[in-house]
Amino acid sequence: MKNRSFLSLGSNLGKREDSLYNAIKQLEDSGHITVVNYSSIYETDPVGYTEQNSFLNMVIEIATDYQPTVLLESCLEIEKRMGRTRIIRWGPRNIDIDILLFNDQRIETEKLQIPHPRMGDRAFVLVPLQEIDSEIIIPGINQTINDMVERLSTKGVRLWKQKSGEDVYELFGN
Repeated sequence: MKNRSFLSLGSNLGKREDSLYNAIKQLEDSGHITVVNYSSIYETDPVGYTEQNSFLNMVIEIATDYQPTVLLESCLEIEKRMGRTRIIRWGPRNIDIDILLFNDQRIETEKLQIPHPRMGDRAFVLVPLQEIDSEIIIPGINQTINDMVERLSTKGVRLWKQKSGEDVYELFGN
């Protein structure tokens, strides 16, 4: 698997932790994606539409043989299978899977923007990403994750479950 990508996962409906686990399992079950690193799980305040439950968020680093558009299609299909509905922008969801970075590529299409266009303003994305690789330089922004986190308030980001080992499934007690 030749491509390196970082995905953000979030959930604030139902059994949030189970949703994160199920999304990771389905990504790996494709046979085209391997989780190579992961962050702790953070509980975070909602952003944008704030009249909703807190989120559980994490970031995973993956190796994949998918190209970016196929990875996006796979993420959207998993969201659909898990029952994700898109009613309110930034509203409640049982699962959200976003592609943050893909190798060092910059992609700008109608359906896909990499780096994720709002990641630099989102502590709930940058704090978990910083835990995995704080020195990544974001293409087109030319700042490290550390630099970006320093300028953000992390007030609404709380450690919920600490990373416990090398296997992402250990985080979920499996």
